[in-house]
Amino acid sequence: MNEPVRSTPPSAPTGASSDVVRVQQLAAARDEIVSRLRQRIIGQDEVVELLLIALFARGHGLFVGVPGLAKTLLITTLADALSLHSNRIQFTPDLMPSDVTGTDVLEEDSTTGKRHFRFIPGPVFTNILLADEVNRAPPKTQAALLQSMAEGQVTASGNTYALEQPYLVFATQNPIEQEGTYPLPEAQLDRFLFQIDVRYPSPHEEVEIVKRTTAPMLTTITPVLSSKDIIGFQDLVPRVPVADHVVQHAVTLVRASRPEDSKASELVRKNVAFGAGPRASQGLIIGAKARAILHGRYAAEIEDVRALVEPVLKHRLVMNFRAEAEGVTAEAVIEDIKQSIEP
Repeated sequence: MNEPVRSTPPSAPTGASSDVVRVQQLAAARDEIVSRLRQRIIGQDEVVELLLIALFARGHGLFVGVPGLAKTLLITTLADALSLHSNRIQFTPDLMPSDVTGTDVLEEDSTTGKRHFRFIPGPVFTNILLADEVNRAPPKTQAALLQSMAEGQVTASGNTYALEQPYLVFATQNPIEQEGTYPLPEAQLDRFLFQIDVRYPSPHEEVEIVKRTTAPMLTTITPVLSSKDIIGFQDLVPRVPVADHVVQHAVTLVRASRPEDSKASELVRKNVAFGAGPRASQGLIIGAKARAILHGRYAAEIEDVRALVEPVLKHRLVMNFRAEAEGVTAEAVIEDIKQSIEP
């Protein structure tokens, strides 16, 4: 694999000032990464932004969009730009858990004649895993991903295997075909930091997509960062300072999604069965920290929190029957929450 092209010198001062320097390095590297993605991906600026935030916040992403919007290409291009390995699993109704995590095979030593089991790692052993149409697999297979997402390790046949870091899962769902699917349980949905909606391109972007994809592909992606660099930046994110009032604002926004809370609006009380839990508050803050340093700022601000409210809350809200009957969407509820809770 090609050596990554560093946009800034790898060395940095030690002590408190080194984190500030690292933030500047990441902001410069972000521009380089986006430039690499633009060689293959047209448009989808918000999707790219959330993808990078999830990456450096060590969060998993749930992509929701119709087929043909370059979700797979985006993930593989990101892996190429970051010197990471990627695997793709096409989830189907007959997919077994061992097809995801790996399996033991019986082998015989040709010299001694002794038999033993050898573990064959599954596609989950990678840096970036694309779980395509994850809601087509039965719950038992979906659950095979849960340990890897939560703990960064896999248990098979009584043995636990650590996954190489960085490790991220990006799953996709098709919003228009629900026949023969198994909705993800709330416990697994809560493990995704963001729900990332992939929308249709603009007319101009679609023309450019057609022109580019029907011509010879000549672009080779040069890596920007190494896996060691990425882990270093991931370790930097939790150290980013955040003021108490910013944390309080994030918690207030999340609590306002719960119909029994005193800050809940009338729209929330009437249409939400269950609001988001504390993991959503954690997601808002860690996501805000990652967003801040990707933009070259060494402090998370309220604007960072508010920019991430929809992708953090959307898949965590459980709407009631009234909302379904009256066509009240999670997006409408989240917008109402943002308007009712001022900065």
